[in-house]
Amino acid sequence: MDPAEIPIQTELVELVPNGKYAVNASAIPLVGNTRFEEPQPTVAEMEEFLPQGPDKKQTHFTDFEGKTSFGMSVFNLSNAIMGSGILGLAYAMANTGILLFLFLLTTVALLSSYSIHLLLKSSGIVGIRAYEQLGYRAFGTPGKLAAAIAITLQNIGAMSSYLYIVKSEVPLVIQTFLNLEEKSTDWYLNGNYLVILISLTIILPLALMKQLGYLGYTSGFSLSCMVFFLISVIYKKFQIPCPLPEQDSNGTSNLSDAQGSTSDYQNGYPVLQPAAAAAACSASLFTLNSQTAYTIPIMAFAFVCHPEVLPIYTELKDPSKKKMQGISNISIAVMYVMYFLAALFGYLTFYGQVESELLHTYSYVDPFDVLILCVRVAVLIAVTLTVPIVLFPVRRAIQQMLFQGKDFSWVRHTAIAVVLLITINLLVIFAPSILGIFGLIGATSAPCLIFIFPAIFYIRIVPKDKEPPKSTPKILAAGFAGLGVLFMVMSLSFIISDWAMGGAKSGGSH
Repeated sequence: MDPAEIPIQTELVELVPNGKYAVNASAIPLVGNTRFEEPQPTVAEMEEFLPQGPDKKQTHFTDFEGKTSFGMSVFNLSNAIMGSGILGLAYAMANTGILLFLFLLTTVALLSSYSIHLLLKSSGIVGIRAYEQLGYRAFGTPGKLAAAIAITLQNIGAMSSYLYIVKSEVPLVIQTFLNLEEKSTDWYLNGNYLVILISLTIILPLALMKQLGYLGYTSGFSLSCMVFFLISVIYKKFQIPCPLPEQDSNGTSNLSDAQGSTSDYQNGYPVLQPAAAAAACSASLFTLNSQTAYTIPIMAFAFVCHPEVLPIYTELKDPSKKKMQGISNISIAVMYVMYFLAALFGYLTFYGQVESELLHTYSYVDPFDVLILCVRVAVLIAVTLTVPIVLFPVRRAIQQMLFQGKDFSWVRHTAIAVVLLITINLLVIFAPSILGIFGLIGATSAPCLIFIFPAIFYIRIVPKDKEPPKSTPKILAAGFAGLGVLFMVMSLSFIISDWAMGGAKSGGSH
């Protein structure tokens, strides 16, 4: 069939309310001269997200009727975006300056919204709401496997970093609650035991939910914890003097001769003389230094949520591309405001002394500060409740690769979640250095999921008679893919150079 004869296909998800319609195979656009049809049995495995009754019939993926509200969908997507990377944004601002940071954050937010637009447009053209199946429609089995592998590696790396935070921070929180000066060998202060306990009692039950929409309540609670974190950061800006007193080996205040002596106290903290304070407490609007390059990947991947977009779209009540784009835009906008405020007030509290992990910097002031202790607990809760959200796309990617065409099975559904959590716990406990490897993998998979795949899927899937190769939308998509390649090369070069220098100080990742 000549490409010129391809019928113009409207966005199927908007033809009939609730995304229901009759699928005509002849109406599905060709990719070049080849039609990559996903096998019909693969639809059964999608029931992991939206179950059918006992007398179900063969249906298309978008025939399912979602039940998740607009608000719950915003909570889930916002929670997918929010990661531990927010703790490193103040450090990023310290090494870029306020204006450059704001420019980078705004640019990345707009690019992420555009990327989601490309995914939703491709999804609407072919009536598919699965990242892996978009890859199949665009490039056949290699495309599906590439998407599934990228999602698996990216999200396993993210879950590993979250659980590593749990392993390292929970013992410190308990130690502070018990007001212990030195860490004991009791089991409840052993991070390995605690991360297993939290995985079994909190993460696993949530990961066994059949539908992603059920996690909307926990996502809302997780976001409220991060709002508490943000409010506390803003409050502490007006409570902690700048610059901070030097810390001696015992963790007590000890101002060095280089900084001068104190003559006043503010809120119980010693304050330096005005001349020394002015030098250490001036904000920079634009900064370029040796650490600036390391902040670019942090900024580029600040809004990673693309593997979760289509599953959330699947479960949306009365779905449409416009509605899902609105959910994405609101989620990105909310995270944009939270990111900027957390970075700004964290930076204006410590200026050049801010650590790559913001909460660690507060411990220099008062390791037993009750408010900061509560903030640590809130961040740990938020990170823990994010793990099940990130696990859902990994489980489906594994099913796409290993169990394609199989009907939904609770045994398989549970077994994959258990195996994933066991694997991640083993990595965190016995091979914490593997996080460096996942950083390298993330620098490869994240640009693919955010920039490259959405763009090239869009170029391949949208019919040529609807948008010619030289049309403005496809030219923009091609440039977007090129930008993704640039980010990938930059990220890999930064990480490799960091390793070569023996692990230079760098910020956290999402």
